[in-house]
Amino acid sequence: MTRSVVTVEMDDKLSLVKEIFDNSKFHHLLVIDGGKLFGVVSDRDLLKAISPNLGTMVVTYRDLATLNKRVHQIMTRKPITLKPDNSISDAAALFNTHRISCIPVVNDEFQPVGIVSWRDLVKTMLPKPEL
Repeated sequence: MTRSVVTVEMDDKLSLVKEIFDNSKFHHLLVIDGGKLFGVVSDRDLLKAISPNLGTMVVTYRDLATLNKRVHQIMTRKPITLKPDNSISDAAALFNTHRISCIPVVNDEFQPVGIVSWRDLVKTMLPKPEL
C-alpha cells in the first residue's frame, strides 16, 4: 500500500488533474469531499475526457475548454475499497473479481489513508533484494 495519497476535490478542474499527472509518476487520484472518499480518477479517465489536440499546433479554444470540466464529471463513483487491516490476499481477490486498477484504503470514517495498485501487489511477490 502506498500511504502518501494525492487527493482532489469533486469540483476541481481537469486542468489541475492534468497538471498533477503531468508532474508525477502515479496514475490515480482519490476524490474527496469533506475529507471522505467519493471517487477515483485515473490518468486514463483524464485522457478520455480531454481533447487529444492539447499541446499540439492545431489546438482550439474548444480543445482548451475540455480542461474546464470538473472532476465529478469523469470520476468513478463509489469505488471498491479496503480497510488498513485487510490482507494482500483480500486485495488480490478484489483485483481478480472487478475490473479495477487501484483500490483506495480507507479508515472507519471513510477517509483515505492509502491506495493499493497492481504494482504494489506485484512488488509483494518479488523476493526482497539482499544488501
